[in-house]
Amino acid sequence: MNRKVFDYSFLALGLLIQVVTFLVTNSVSGLTSDSGSGLISLLSGCLGVCSVCLAAQGNILTYVFGFGQVITYTYLCWTQRFYGEIAINAYYFVTMIYGVFVWRQRLQNTTEVTPRSLSLRTILLIAAATLVCSGLAGWGLAAWTDDTQPYLDAFTTIPALVAQVLMILVYREHWFIWLAVDVLSVALWLRAGDYCLAAQYVFWCANCLYGLKRWQRLTSRSAS
Repeated sequence: MNRKVFDYSFLALGLLIQVVTFLVTNSVSGLTSDSGSGLISLLSGCLGVCSVCLAAQGNILTYVFGFGQVITYTYLCWTQRFYGEIAINAYYFVTMIYGVFVWRQRLQNTTEVTPRSLSLRTILLIAAATLVCSGLAGWGLAAWTDDTQPYLDAFTTIPALVAQVLMILVYREHWFIWLAVDVLSVALWLRAGDYCLAAQYVFWCANCLYGLKRWQRLTSRSAS
């Protein structure tokens, strides 16, 4: 019961952060939806909070909210010309369809999955390849597009591709990569002036730590 209370309280906190950020941004700073801080930004943030909280719980219902968040977030990225983010959200949409089937096969009860773990050697290889590919992607975006933040865009895009694959395959190490992505995404959206999405990613950083703990518990439960 205590765990459930914490789960709902954590989710409510995330939603409250989104609403408060939206209200403060629009009343104090005078920003409008045209600058990326409108109702679509709020909706995307709330959908994202629900999706990541359920993912942290290992709950397959994460995908229900995830599809809505991808659609609204892609629109916001289009207004900022974040082409890497647009590409990765198209990728998210496709891979989430596959993820529903994978997670259903690893359910240990009606909604929660059984996580897996990577070896240290595999983790190091993935980290090295991700850093190299991110640097190359940033160079390409800077050279061939009008991306407003090419390197931040790249370093939030390539690692997220990797994290999404690991999440879909139910490897719990994906939370470490998401944490790095979320920290950089805070900077990305602060520089873009969208404080609702910046607040969303601050909360997502906390959710990564929450997810690590919960997935460790799910691993221990499946091993017992």
